[in-house]
Amino acid sequence: MNFSATTVKTAFLSPLGPVTVAATEKGLAGVWFNGQRHLPDFAPWPLAPTHPVLVETVAQLQAYFAGTRVDFDLPLDLHSGTAFQQAVWQALLAIAPGTTTSYGALSASIGKPKAVRALGAAVGRNPISIIVPCHRVLGGDGSLTGYAGGLDRKVALLKLEGVQPPIAATVPSPTLRYATRPTASPTSPSTESLF
Repeated sequence: MNFSATTVKTAFLSPLGPVTVAATEKGLAGVWFNGQRHLPDFAPWPLAPTHPVLVETVAQLQAYFAGTRVDFDLPLDLHSGTAFQQAVWQALLAIAPGTTTSYGALSASIGKPKAVRALGAAVGRNPISIIVPCHRVLGGDGSLTGYAGGLDRKVALLKLEGVQPPIAATVPSPTLRYATRPTASPTSPSTESLF
Protein backbone atom coordinates (compact mmCIF):
# COMPACT_ATOMS: atom_id res chain seq x y z
CA MET A 1 0.00 0.00 0.00
CA ASN A 2 1.23 3.44 -0.83
CA PHE A 3 -0.44 6.14 1.27
CA SER A 4 -0.14 9.87 0.66
CA ALA A 5 2.32 11.92 2.68
CA THR A 6 -0.66 14.05 3.73
CA THR A 7 -2.39 11.16 5.54
CA VAL A 8 -3.74 11.99 9.00
CA LYS A 9 -5.54 9.78 11.52
CA THR A 10 -7.86 9.53 14.47
CA ALA A 11 -9.49 6.65 16.31
CA PHE A 12 -12.70 5.79 18.09
CA LEU A 13 -14.08 2.90 20.08
CA SER A 14 -16.66 0.96 18.09
CA PRO A 15 -18.88 -1.83 19.42
CA LEU A 16 -16.45 -4.25 17.75
CA GLY A 17 -13.31 -2.71 19.24
CA PRO A 18 -11.03 0.23 18.54
CA VAL A 19 -11.01 1.55 14.97
CA THR A 20 -8.38 3.75 13.32
CA VAL A 21 -9.60 6.11 10.62
CA ALA A 22 -7.31 7.90 8.13
CA ALA A 23 -7.81 10.60 5.54
CA THR A 24 -5.85 12.55 2.95
CA GLU A 25 -6.59 15.83 1.22
CA LYS A 26 -8.64 13.78 -1.30
CA GLY A 27 -10.86 11.95 1.19
CA LEU A 28 -11.18 8.95 3.47
CA ALA A 29 -8.19 6.66 2.97
CA GLY A 30 -8.59 4.02 5.65
CA VAL A 31 -10.76 2.37 8.30
CA TRP A 32 -9.11 -0.46 10.23
CA PHE A 33 -10.02 -2.50 13.28
CA ASN A 34 -7.12 -2.80 15.71
CA GLY A 35 -5.29 -6.05 15.10
CA GLN A 36 -6.64 -6.75 11.64
CA ARG A 37 -4.35 -8.12 8.94
CA HIS A 38 -2.54 -5.81 6.52
CA LEU A 39 -2.41 -2.79 8.82
CA PRO A 40 -0.25 0.06 7.53
CA ASP A 41 2.30 1.80 9.72
CA PHE A 42 0.23 4.49 11.45
CA ALA A 43 3.20 5.98 13.33
CA PRO A 44 4.16 8.70 10.81
CA TRP A 45 0.58 9.95 10.44
CA PRO A 46 -0.26 12.88 12.71
CA LEU A 47 -3.37 12.84 14.86
CA ALA A 48 -6.08 15.08 13.44
CA PRO A 49 -9.30 14.42 15.40
CA THR A 50 -10.90 17.61 14.07
CA HIS A 51 -10.21 16.89 10.37
CA PRO A 52 -13.63 17.30 8.69
CA VAL A 53 -13.52 13.97 6.81
CA LEU A 54 -12.47 12.10 9.95
CA VAL A 55 -15.16 13.77 12.07
CA GLU A 56 -17.84 12.92 9.50
CA THR A 57 -16.55 9.35 9.09
CA VAL A 58 -16.69 8.69 12.82
CA ALA A 59 -20.21 10.16 13.00
CA GLN A 60 -21.43 8.01 10.10
CA LEU A 61 -19.80 4.85 11.48
CA GLN A 62 -21.36 5.45 14.91
CA ALA A 63 -24.77 5.84 13.23
CA TYR A 64 -24.15 2.62 11.27
CA PHE A 65 -23.32 0.69 14.44
CA ALA A 66 -26.38 2.18 16.15
CA GLY A 67 -28.53 0.86 13.31
CA THR A 68 -29.65 4.29 12.11
CA ARG A 69 -27.57 4.36 8.92
CA VAL A 70 -27.13 1.71 6.22
CA ASP A 71 -24.99 3.54 3.67
CA PHE A 72 -22.26 6.15 3.68
CA ASP A 73 -21.77 9.50 2.01
CA LEU A 74 -18.05 10.25 2.21
CA PRO A 75 -15.33 11.28 -0.26
CA LEU A 76 -13.02 8.30 -0.74
CA ASP A 77 -9.32 8.20 -1.58
CA LEU A 78 -8.56 4.71 -2.89
CA HIS A 79 -5.24 5.66 -4.47
CA SER A 80 -3.15 3.57 -2.04
CA GLY A 81 -3.72 0.45 -4.14
CA THR A 82 -2.76 -0.75 -7.59
CA ALA A 83 -5.09 -0.14 -10.55
CA PHE A 84 -6.45 -3.69 -10.15
CA GLN A 85 -7.02 -3.26 -6.41
CA GLN A 86 -8.79 0.04 -7.01
CA ALA A 87 -11.09 -1.64 -9.56
CA VAL A 88 -11.93 -4.36 -7.03
CA TRP A 89 -12.58 -1.82 -4.26
CA GLN A 90 -14.85 0.17 -6.59
CA ALA A 91 -16.76 -3.03 -7.36
CA LEU A 92 -17.23 -3.66 -3.63
CA LEU A 93 -19.02 -0.31 -3.38
CA ALA A 94 -21.77 -1.68 -5.67
CA ILE A 95 -22.77 -4.40 -3.15
CA ALA A 96 -25.91 -3.05 -1.52
CA PRO A 97 -26.45 -3.16 2.24
CA GLY A 98 -28.28 -6.32 3.29
CA THR A 99 -26.94 -8.31 0.33
CA THR A 100 -23.87 -10.43 -0.37
CA THR A 101 -21.98 -11.64 -3.41
CA SER A 102 -19.34 -14.27 -4.13
CA TYR A 103 -15.72 -13.81 -5.11
CA GLY A 104 -16.53 -15.41 -8.48
CA ALA A 105 -19.43 -13.07 -9.18
CA LEU A 106 -17.38 -10.05 -8.12
CA SER A 107 -14.53 -11.17 -10.37
CA ALA A 108 -16.92 -11.50 -13.31
CA SER A 109 -18.38 -8.05 -12.57
CA ILE A 110 -15.02 -6.41 -13.22
CA GLY A 111 -14.46 -8.40 -16.42
CA LYS A 112 -11.86 -10.75 -14.90
CA PRO A 113 -13.76 -14.02 -14.34
CA LYS A 114 -10.57 -16.07 -14.06
CA ALA A 115 -8.86 -13.73 -11.58
CA VAL A 116 -10.71 -14.99 -8.50
CA ARG A 117 -7.54 -15.53 -6.43
CA ALA A 118 -6.12 -12.11 -7.29
CA LEU A 119 -9.49 -10.57 -6.59
CA GLY A 120 -9.62 -12.32 -3.20
CA ALA A 121 -6.21 -10.90 -2.33
CA ALA A 122 -7.35 -7.40 -3.35
CA VAL A 123 -10.51 -7.74 -1.24
CA GLY A 124 -8.32 -8.72 1.73
CA ARG A 125 -6.20 -5.59 1.25
CA ASN A 126 -9.18 -3.24 1.19
CA PRO A 127 -8.06 -0.26 3.31
CA ILE A 128 -11.56 1.08 4.06
CA SER A 129 -13.35 -1.58 6.10
CA ILE A 130 -17.14 -1.42 6.46
CA ILE A 131 -17.56 1.60 4.15
CA VAL A 132 -16.04 -0.28 1.20
CA PRO A 133 -17.97 -3.42 2.19
CA CYS A 134 -15.59 -6.35 1.76
CA HIS A 135 -17.50 -8.11 4.57
CA ARG A 136 -20.34 -8.68 2.06
CA VAL A 137 -18.23 -11.09 -0.04
CA LEU A 138 -18.74 -14.80 0.64
CA GLY A 139 -17.36 -18.01 -0.82
CA GLY A 140 -19.10 -19.50 -3.85
CA ASP A 141 -20.89 -21.98 -1.55
CA GLY A 142 -22.02 -19.19 0.79
CA SER A 143 -19.27 -19.86 3.32
CA LEU A 144 -17.78 -16.99 5.28
CA THR A 145 -14.22 -17.50 3.99
CA GLY A 146 -11.82 -14.87 5.32
CA TYR A 147 -12.01 -11.33 6.62
CA ALA A 148 -8.98 -9.25 7.53
CA GLY A 149 -10.81 -7.91 10.59
CA GLY A 150 -11.68 -11.43 11.83
CA LEU A 151 -14.60 -13.73 11.04
CA ASP A 152 -16.41 -12.81 14.25
CA ARG A 153 -16.53 -9.19 13.10
CA LYS A 154 -17.65 -10.23 9.62
CA VAL A 155 -20.55 -12.17 11.14
CA ALA A 156 -21.47 -9.22 13.38
CA LEU A 157 -21.43 -6.76 10.46
CA LEU A 158 -23.56 -9.02 8.27
CA LYS A 159 -26.07 -9.56 11.09
CA LEU A 160 -26.19 -5.81 11.71
CA GLU A 161 -27.18 -5.43 8.05
CA GLY A 162 -29.85 -8.13 8.33
CA VAL A 163 -27.91 -10.93 6.63
CA GLN A 164 -27.79 -14.30 8.35
CA PRO A 165 -24.56 -15.95 7.16
CA PRO A 166 -25.18 -19.67 6.53
CA ILE A 167 -22.17 -20.76 8.59
CA ALA A 168 -22.44 -18.10 11.29
CA ALA A 169 -23.26 -20.68 13.94
CA THR A 170 -19.71 -22.03 13.78
CA VAL A 171 -18.14 -18.65 14.54
CA PRO A 172 -18.63 -16.86 17.83
CA SER A 173 -20.48 -13.63 17.15
CA PRO A 174 -19.79 -10.70 19.45
CA THR A 175 -22.64 -8.60 20.67
CA LEU A 176 -22.64 -5.15 19.16
CA ARG A 177 -22.39 -2.84 22.13
CA TYR A 178 -20.47 0.22 23.08
CA ALA A 179 -17.95 -0.05 25.88
CA THR A 180 -19.09 1.01 29.32
CA ARG A 181 -16.44 3.68 29.55
CA PRO A 182 -17.26 7.02 27.94
CA THR A 183 -16.54 7.18 24.25
CA ALA A 184 -15.76 10.16 22.11
CA SER A 185 -18.43 12.28 20.57
CA PRO A 186 -18.44 12.46 16.77
CA THR A 187 -17.07 16.00 16.89
CA SER A 188 -14.20 15.32 19.26
CA PRO A 189 -13.08 11.68 19.25
CA SER A 190 -10.71 10.77 22.05
CA THR A 191 -7.61 9.05 20.79
CA GLU A 192 -5.43 9.02 23.90
CA SER A 193 -5.95 5.38 24.83
CA LEU A 194 -6.32 4.04 21.28
CA PHE A 195 -2.78 4.73 19.99
